[in-house]
Amino acid sequence: MVGASARAVACRSASRPGARRLSAESEAGGCGQCDERDHQNLHEVAQGIAPEARVVYVDHDPLVLVHARALLVSSAEGQTAYLQADLSDPDNILRSDEVTRTLDLTRPVGLSLIAVLHFFKDAQNPYGLVRQLVDALPPGSYLAMSHNSWDYYDPDQRRLLEPAVSAEGQPRTREEFARFFDGLELVEPGVSLIHRWRREDSSDLPMPEDHETSAYGAVARIP
Repeated sequence: MVGASARAVACRSASRPGARRLSAESEAGGCGQCDERDHQNLHEVAQGIAPEARVVYVDHDPLVLVHARALLVSSAEGQTAYLQADLSDPDNILRSDEVTRTLDLTRPVGLSLIAVLHFFKDAQNPYGLVRQLVDALPPGSYLAMSHNSWDYYDPDQRRLLEPAVSAEGQPRTREEFARFFDGLELVEPGVSLIHRWRREDSSDLPMPEDHETSAYGAVARIP
């Protein structure tokens, strides 16, 4: 979650080659980019655009806290915090000291949920969890998300991988992913394969085949 006094920036690299470009810029009403050439963490990208940006990382893995200590080097004007919490409990995240002391939730915030929701099966109510977070944010905030899909796997690949993948989560179709943005204002180009999202802004990067990523991404404004 990212907040800034002048604007809020949500920017997080995806994990696959050529697909590291999903960002949203709140209050400025546009979108920026980040790619593998930056090798930057979320707060570094955000504070590079808006030095006063405040960033809260959330992760449920206690081992991440060890690595987070190296990340929590904020700009002088901004602030960075780390919260050990689980996305399955949005209320705990929103009520935490790390969020309430770091972010001003009366001003637009960038919410970055990159490569995480495919670990939640329908029985875990992923749409409701995202809606709880979105509903807590003021108008003018942005949501950036990516999500794995089976859509571009051939049948033999899917049969090979599905038992292991299904044990850990649930890839979703384009239509199922788009449901996360119901009621929000999608930023152009809307829902897209992540390596094709605003491709023109980094056309010099290698272009993977669709089946090599098979993941969707989108950015939307909260009205």
